[in-house]
Amino acid sequence: MVLKIEQDYNRFKQIVRGRIKKELRKFITNGELIGKQGKDLISIPLPQIDIPHFTFGSRQKGGVGQGEGNPGDPLGGDPQQGDDPQAGNLPGEHLLEVDISLEELAEILGEELELPRIEPKGKSNIVHYRSKYSSLRRTGPDSLVHRKRTYKEALKRQILAGTYQTERPIILPIREDRRYRSWKEEKKPEFNAVVIYMMDVSGSMGQEQKEIVRIESFWIDTWLRSQYDGLETRYIIHDAVAREVDQNTFYHTRESGGTIISSAYKLCLKTIEEDYDPNEWNIYAFHFSDGDNWSSNDTQECLGLLANQMLPKLNVFCYGQVESEYGSGQFLRDLNERFDEKEEKVLSSRIESKEKIFDSIKAFLGKGK
Repeated sequence: MVLKIEQDYNRFKQIVRGRIKKELRKFITNGELIGKQGKDLISIPLPQIDIPHFTFGSRQKGGVGQGEGNPGDPLGGDPQQGDDPQAGNLPGEHLLEVDISLEELAEILGEELELPRIEPKGKSNIVHYRSKYSSLRRTGPDSLVHRKRTYKEALKRQILAGTYQTERPIILPIREDRRYRSWKEEKKPEFNAVVIYMMDVSGSMGQEQKEIVRIESFWIDTWLRSQYDGLETRYIIHDAVAREVDQNTFYHTRESGGTIISSAYKLCLKTIEEDYDPNEWNIYAFHFSDGDNWSSNDTQECLGLLANQMLPKLNVFCYGQVESEYGSGQFLRDLNERFDEKEEKVLSSRIESKEKIFDSIKAFLGKGK
């Protein structure tokens, strides 16, 4: 039997869920939201509507139908005008901070973007053994006594023996009545995944462009973590030279200089070859840049590395081109010219502003790779 308070709580959760789905596009583009992230929860501000209620005024007598007044007069004093600079007496709209788990947030994201569940590629060589208490036995330690089943066994024994008295219903279990929880090991294959983020940090990539990368990476991470039990992330930044950094440096570094994209692809490939066997890992590579590269020769080298060495090892390669007033945007054109729509492992998107992050995520994750 479901208690009334549980029904109210579940209904409130559905209201919150519906409001989040309605405002999801706005939340996705809000970088401040990421800053409110806790260990496993994230705080989301939602408009709160106050329930109407009566308040007592300063008068000690009189009321509806009593005392002076004419039909149509407002109750409780004159209403304040909206353009009155003085303090008013009407309630305003408030914000309610709602905590929601990242797992539920990922589920809402998947529903709204209509993202398919990811089917891990290949066969996993990693097997996880999990102990599950799913049966009973007659022997075991006291810590595993199943009290409810022990009580039932004692009750059945006393009823069969005729010693159970309805007017004095005392149940006294003996050793033969005891039942203990028992476990068995279940084999569960684990599909591990790694995400390798690469970002251009040359002089043409400003703070606005890096903020777009930060926001989109957070939501990509949120979805992929809901699909895999074990998800690792690696971060590579590059200008003319690539280097691996931690997450904080990846998002907040201030670099300058030229751009040689192939340096990032070579480091990405080295990372995969040294640490991640494609037969055991699902590997995702995301590269964000403004599309400017040092030379067309280096662009051709990048495309060659992708086609011949990286793609056979990857689940998918995603390139997001962040618009910049200094970037030429040529790399996206060259990439699309080399890899047509038949190459399902190569996905690209043009991210002109924060408002385009929503569409970019769908372009990257909508294939279910």
